[in-house]
Amino acid sequence: MTKGGMESVEVFTSEGKGRGLKAQKEFLPGDVIFAEPAYAAVVFDSLTHVICHTCFKRQERLHRCGQCKFAYYCDRTCQRAAWLNHKNECSAIKKHGKAPTENIRLAARIMWKIEREGSGLAEGCLVSIDDLQNHVDNFGEEEKKELRADVESFLEFWPPQSQQFGMQYISHIFGVISCNGFTLSDQRGLQAVGVGIFPNLCQANHDCWPNCTVIFNNGKIELRALSKISPGDELTVSYVDFLNVSEERRKQLKKQYYFDCACEHCKKQIKDDLMLAVKQGESKPSAETVKEVIQFSKDTLEKINKARMEGLYHEVVKLCRECLKKQEPVLGDTNIYLLRILSIASEVLSYLQMFEEAADYAKRMVDGYLKIYHPNNAQLGMAVMRAGVTHWHAGLIEAGHGLICKAYAILLITHGPSHPITKDLEVMRVQTEMELRMFQQNEFMYYKMREAALKNQKIQVMPEPSNETSPSLFHKKE
Repeated sequence: MTKGGMESVEVFTSEGKGRGLKAQKEFLPGDVIFAEPAYAAVVFDSLTHVICHTCFKRQERLHRCGQCKFAYYCDRTCQRAAWLNHKNECSAIKKHGKAPTENIRLAARIMWKIEREGSGLAEGCLVSIDDLQNHVDNFGEEEKKELRADVESFLEFWPPQSQQFGMQYISHIFGVISCNGFTLSDQRGLQAVGVGIFPNLCQANHDCWPNCTVIFNNGKIELRALSKISPGDELTVSYVDFLNVSEERRKQLKKQYYFDCACEHCKKQIKDDLMLAVKQGESKPSAETVKEVIQFSKDTLEKINKARMEGLYHEVVKLCRECLKKQEPVLGDTNIYLLRILSIASEVLSYLQMFEEAADYAKRMVDGYLKIYHPNNAQLGMAVMRAGVTHWHAGLIEAGHGLICKAYAILLITHGPSHPITKDLEVMRVQTEMELRMFQQNEFMYYKMREAALKNQKIQVMPEPSNETSPSLFHKKE
């Protein structure tokens, strides 16, 4: 079963998992298996005035829709491209007096598209909206309550002159959004900015150690191969970050996606030993000490979150240093609690421009990540990039250039050469290579020139640490 642009994949029934996608031909790491535009997508409520509603790029100055005063666009081109999807929304917002929440807006956009095109197979789609899973029967009491509230708000917003849908069908659409809403990130891939429905992508099943990754690039999502894939292989993506022991990942998957993960890594608890590693040898700590330090780490992470929310970054650094003092004699180098603290410490210290200390923590974090993550993991690539930039800012040009090259090699596969972040990285790679040559020729002159450059220009400040981890694959209410 193949559709426009989807010749290289087919939908099949995957044992114990329902539908799945399988490759029709061979793919190599970095190959784009397919690119899919959103069936429907919206910007998050909190960002409607800073993100373009068509291409989801973050821009300084956006044009506002003169009619509803709600939608914003990069320019006339984006505004014109949006009109087909925005037309009904525009007049409904004017009549309603205000824009409803992102869930309601997304459901309405889906319904207007169904009104225009019918709910059968849309062009280039392998499955219809009607056939997507909604999991409404698995909803708990709290989720059912939210669903009822969403349906009510939708009915208040939905214009009487538009096609009317039954309650059950409206619930189906909200169920589809709840389980299949895909997170859209800004052009740099650093912040989640919206949510969309991509019917083909929804068919890819989960594996904690997948052979594909998903990236939002230039208004479409791309399914990209992470390893060599043979014809007939199932195509899998990971719905959750791998940096959690198998039991925790399984709990998260059950709670958010209603299935029990039976992948190889969960069944055999592969890498769990690394993620829970403790110091070995003569000074091996007792089980009691390990338990205490893990609990102390969990408590500290809560305090850190609170301090970050309040922007108290020096307090965050203090908490990290205290926690590392307790962790270092007890936990192994790949222990996830140690790695979480190292990650936060390096990010916040970079923001505070304390680059040397940040670089030390970043190096240890990357060394741990390299032993845990798949070698072509997007989160690993981003972490290595951050560590490279931190070393570069700290004046550690050799290590900085080495890490930037390593990150570039990973992101070429996970993001591809045309992605804005890969392009940024290419510029950094060229710049650090030039600086490294200068350093190797004359160290003294290199440091003199660096000093002068830093005096003349404000050092590039790292982005303010966000409380979000990198955008997760599917947009779920926690």
